[in-house]
Amino acid sequence: MIVHAFLRWVETARAADRAKAASVLAKAYAKARIAPDDRRAAEMAMIFLLDDPAPKVRLALAEALAECEDAPRAVILPLAEDQPEIAARIILCSSLLTDADLVDLAAKGSDVTRMLIAHRSYVSRAVCAAMAEVGGAPDVLALMENEGAVLSRRSLCRIAERLGDDAEIRALLLDRDDLPSDARQALVEKIGTALAGFGLIQAAIGENRVERITREACDVATIGMVADVAAVEMPDLVEHLRLTGRLTPVFLMHALCTGRAEFFAAAITNLSGQAERRVRSILSDGREAAVRALYETAGLGRDISTLFTEATMLWRREAKGEESDFSVSELLLSRARAAGNAACQSMLELVERLAIAEQRQTARSYALIASREAA
Repeated sequence: MIVHAFLRWVETARAADRAKAASVLAKAYAKARIAPDDRRAAEMAMIFLLDDPAPKVRLALAEALAECEDAPRAVILPLAEDQPEIAARIILCSSLLTDADLVDLAAKGSDVTRMLIAHRSYVSRAVCAAMAEVGGAPDVLALMENEGAVLSRRSLCRIAERLGDDAEIRALLLDRDDLPSDARQALVEKIGTALAGFGLIQAAIGENRVERITREACDVATIGMVADVAAVEMPDLVEHLRLTGRLTPVFLMHALCTGRAEFFAAAITNLSGQAERRVRSILSDGREAAVRALYETAGLGRDISTLFTEATMLWRREAKGEESDFSVSELLLSRARAAGNAACQSMLELVERLAIAEQRQTARSYALIASREAA
């Protein structure tokens, strides 16, 4: 009966008074101060107040019910879809919003709605996946900074694909240990593209040289990353590199000469279509003819396959501990020059530049570690 009187009073009361009354009613409901027989009527009254033209009335409901665990969903859901000031408390705090509710809100809501979802104390894997698919850079950035957000590897890949051009998002992704290797390599490419696009750099060293330097830097970064890639991720990384045109003879030769055996075997497996066990067996102890045939099956021409076969034999000897004053790439380059093979010589010179660039990066890392230890 009290609720019925309340509804009659609402029809003529001022907006400020209606807001106070809505707050009192919702708080009483949330704190279970309404008799069980009157709770249904109270729910009807709150649902009726959802149509109140004064935003402050609906805001009063939202503030009172945001943390109520048994509030009527018929009240909570409309409030979550109300104007941002009203929806904010519900989206941020209400435990009654299911994953399906939040995914729906992310899909059809505004940037503000998605930002609010990103700041919830807990964001499930499913909701994170929806945000990764439809969110803009600001709300995805907030999501990644939220320790309560459960981001799957698939979602991280999607964020890298959609928003990897954003420097802040890219930095957060690269700092994560659970970022898949193919997504990490794609971000390395984006960094190179971003650097190459700077007008100042192009003016200083020329556009053509920028492209070459950028490509070499990306290759060095990728080869450096390969050492830390788990075996289970290697096929995905190789496939990504194949699709992006990175599995060039120069890149593969650099991997072989620098002893990235796991990666090189996975790359040849991918390119040749042969069984992994067979590829590994041929690379480790197969005869020269079998090794050359494998490389030709992988798409390498006869001259190149012969060079790769020679590199494989040198690598085997190095792996067995047979000492040499020169690296595999240096020995190959010396032999190519002696034989006057211009095509192989040109490719090996590119490999040599990659090796030098990698050595310089290693030296920088060593110096940085040494300076930190000294401090």
